[in-house]
Amino acid sequence: MLKLLIIIPAYNEASNIERVVDNLIENYSQYDYVIVNDGSSDDTRKICANRKYNFLDLPINVGLAGAIRAGIRYANYHGYDYAVQIDGDGQHEPKYIKDMLEKMETAQADIVIGSRFKEEKKPNSMRMLGSRIISGAIKLTTGGKKIEDVTSGMRLFNKRMIKNFGYNMHYSPEPDTIAYLLNCGIKIEEIQVEMYERIAGTSYLNLKNSVWYMLKMLFSILIFQWVRGREVK
Repeated sequence: MLKLLIIIPAYNEASNIERVVDNLIENYSQYDYVIVNDGSSDDTRKICANRKYNFLDLPINVGLAGAIRAGIRYANYHGYDYAVQIDGDGQHEPKYIKDMLEKMETAQADIVIGSRFKEEKKPNSMRMLGSRIISGAIKLTTGGKKIEDVTSGMRLFNKRMIKNFGYNMHYSPEPDTIAYLLNCGIKIEEIQVEMYERIAGTSYLNLKNSVWYMLKMLFSILIFQWVRGREVK
């Protein structure tokens, strides 16, 4: 059987991590998992150790990109065929992993994104306005390829992408990377999923920086990606 690893980056997720991992153990034991404790300052590490969860313990906070890269390298080292990223706050439903795998196979995709907006309309809000603008920028710079949920943290990678994200390229889990990968010839698809709001804990995304984030993404998508070397193999 093909092997799949669930990667769970966790920064100060003491309020959520047991709920997320116990659900995987009880209901999705066909998949392996690894928690990447990203230098948390709360009891995330203690909970993982006491509950004997499978986890990597990063000694300092390296950020979401670094935490995912650590998980991806773990997947590569242990020979996994697929790796799927889900958040440690419980907003992602593991039941959709099966559908994501089926989409990857039928579409021969390299990456499948669990999307809130593949079939559902985006709500009217400032945050969704930013999402629409970034989606438009990706479409403009990739020959018309539209990604509806550009900030989704639920992503499935095939073996080729595991190798690339782990060792061959600098990967950040951001919309500009999606645009870059599409222009490298990587096939990215979306499927509709349902996501939940964070119940507790600390989000990687600071809302105070949302405007700066959008401007940075637009600069990278519209300008920087064209001078970036094509590292994907």
